[in-house]
Amino acid sequence: MARKVPGESRYPPVPSTLGQVYADLASERPLDLRETTPSWKERHARGRELRARAPRRSHATWQPPKDRPDPMQLLDRANEGRLPDLVPLRMGRMVASRFGFLRGNSAIMAWDLAHTPVSGIQVLIDGDAHLGNFGLFGTVERDVVFDLNDFDEAIVGPWEWDVKRLVTSVEVAGRDLGLAPALRREAVRQCLRGYRWEIRRLERMGALAVWYMFLFTARRGADIPLDAKTRAIVEEASARANQRTSASLLTQVAEQRRDGAWRLREIPPVQTRLPPATKRKIVDGLDQYAYSLPRDRRYLLSRYHVVDVARHVVGVGSVGTRVYLALLFGNGEDDPLFLQVKEGTVPAATPFVRALPQEFADHQGKRVVTAQMGLNSSPDILLGWTRIDGRSFYVRQMRNMKGSVPLDRLRGRTYPRFVAACGAVLARAHARSGDAAMIAGYWGGSSAMEDSLGRFAEAYGDQVEKDHARLMRAVAQGRVKVLREN
Repeated sequence: MARKVPGESRYPPVPSTLGQVYADLASERPLDLRETTPSWKERHARGRELRARAPRRSHATWQPPKDRPDPMQLLDRANEGRLPDLVPLRMGRMVASRFGFLRGNSAIMAWDLAHTPVSGIQVLIDGDAHLGNFGLFGTVERDVVFDLNDFDEAIVGPWEWDVKRLVTSVEVAGRDLGLAPALRREAVRQCLRGYRWEIRRLERMGALAVWYMFLFTARRGADIPLDAKTRAIVEEASARANQRTSASLLTQVAEQRRDGAWRLREIPPVQTRLPPATKRKIVDGLDQYAYSLPRDRRYLLSRYHVVDVARHVVGVGSVGTRVYLALLFGNGEDDPLFLQVKEGTVPAATPFVRALPQEFADHQGKRVVTAQMGLNSSPDILLGWTRIDGRSFYVRQMRNMKGSVPLDRLRGRTYPRFVAACGAVLARAHARSGDAAMIAGYWGGSSAMEDSLGRFAEAYGDQVEKDHARLMRAVAQGRVKVLREN
């Protein structure tokens, strides 16, 4: 039976449509190709009708409910099950800046978003669509594309939650960059316009055409326009990503001993050695992971062998989860491969949405992999899942032409233009798994949604500041331990 979620009686989910296709297929509902799909115009009209029960202006306000839990208690719960020696590092990264706090506050914001209005249109959401989770990736053709990056929190839920987290991150990151309020408001508005422009364009496109879309970073004439200065910053980051390969990573994180053997370096706290017994369990898990890959990729993996494994720390929200880095060699030492083995944890939004199909509730690593396949335009060819010591993990390549656009380079007018591209990329992700026509119909062609969501971003940005200050007080009082990095 579907669980009761906050606000459901007021804003019940829309009955199964294309927006539910991911959930339907995931639960192995029989597919009937004889079933007629309503036209995009009909679905657009249906989305427009949803404004009657969730007016667009209702998204404008943020007022903490009286029963809002203590944010510090939510953080404590989010830290449960994490490696205790890494929790102070996670807290240190959250204390370091307001944007760092936002990156780690998914449990807090999930509770808050669950108590805001929704249209009822469900899609496969990223669940953590802040600015830091948009990045650069190498395709099979070795082009570099710009797309969503992290899918640990992905789940089927209201599309508005992703948009609200994204524009809040635009506001909060803008504050950390020292941007004037007027420029921050313009950036938020441009991000929302990017989403609206793209979702309205995609609603008329063929379903297959949407899945074939890529945002190439080094090709002129891209369908998301950037001014010359912003494009130069993105192209520079793209050029760096081109150089970020397993071969270039080898001497940075590994070293060759006198006997000629390669081992991963000790770089505490980011990278640390593991006991032999733990290494053996991880290698056993990688053997099992191979069977989650298609047969051709399994054959590719068989050309490599594991040389060493270490514990590895990544991100902010992920700090404290079990993450390992494996070094493999294929056709000699000039053919290294790095695989990241990352624990799949329960998404923060889980208590507030309908229950996951059992296969994903039982294996969070498989959920992450399936979500990336559905949301990212160019998923890793070695993406798969496994179990280690009864825990769910997913596996992906480390440093495979991956990179990011440095936010501190985005000053002045470049910031609004860059975040507009992020809004458009998020719209593409939602269109791949959901119903672009219904979202476009609900959003409309006017600035009404931009006005409402812009006000929300500013109000929730204030909430992030208050919660961050609360964490800082807890640190100052000695109630929260932190490990600060140089």
